[in-house]
Amino acid sequence: MTAFVITIQDNPKSQQVANRCVESGKKNGLDIQKFRAFTPKDDLTSVLTMEGITTSGFHSDFSNYSNVVAAFLGHYHLWKLSVAMNEVIFIFEHDAVMTSNVPNMVFDKVINMAKPSYGNYNTPTTLGVQPLVHKPYFGGAHAYIVSPDGAKLLIEKAKTDAGPTDVFLNVHNFPWLQEYYPWIAEAKDSFTTIQKEKGCLAKHNYNENYEIL
Repeated sequence: MTAFVITIQDNPKSQQVANRCVESGKKNGLDIQKFRAFTPKDDLTSVLTMEGITTSGFHSDFSNYSNVVAAFLGHYHLWKLSVAMNEVIFIFEHDAVMTSNVPNMVFDKVINMAKPSYGNYNTPTTLGVQPLVHKPYFGGAHAYIVSPDGAKLLIEKAKTDAGPTDVFLNVHNFPWLQEYYPWIAEAKDSFTTIQKEKGCLAKHNYNENYEIL
């Protein structure tokens, strides 16, 4: 399976935690390649315009607008790559680590593979592939698998209703979202370039180990 970890090239902390993600993949039989993240240094407005992506959903009191847009665009371009390659892709954010190998499974379009990283959530009561039940949205888009068919639907929806990736991936937008339990990945160190300090406090109750850019 093709796998990528979204990595900020000129950010030493991002490189450090992404290397840890890559190493966790090696331990669990998955070759994870680094994928260049977008950052506020990129011409984000031009990219959004070229892709026809709406921007109203990115504004929040808890998040830095440019950083949350940049983070979304990293995911978005991996969805495009899934379509272009006609391949299933495993997508990781830089602070994710694998805790187990990828199971043999059959899924539909998009499946969450990671433990939620914030807030209250439901632990699935059954094993294997199932409808998304831990939250009505991804509790952090740290590790998930997307098929070309799923990627096409995500790209189409982004034209009218884009927003922070984990919130964008919700059962209102996509009632067919799935997850696998037991989760095989989780976020470590709570490293983010997206949240404002009060967002960190609201979502995680502390701001240690956060890098606010």
